[in-house]
Amino acid sequence: MTVEQKVKMAAAYIGISQSELGRRVGASPQGFNKKVKRGKLAPNELDVIAQALGALYRFGFVFPDGKEI
Repeated sequence: MTVEQKVKMAAAYIGISQSELGRRVGASPQGFNKKVKRGKLAPNELDVIAQALGALYRFGFVFPDGKEI
């Protein structure tokens, strides 16, 4: 599974769009979507994304209920 797929699935899991996730991490929706699509996210950026999702990032997203994506 690609990083792009994981980000999309994690956003969908909490009921937000990828664009909304971009806004939550302080990025423009277009810029965020392009960066995710290219898969050019540094580990610290993935940590910020996980925080915006209310999850932990461990080469995936781990939610409080135990769901991992």
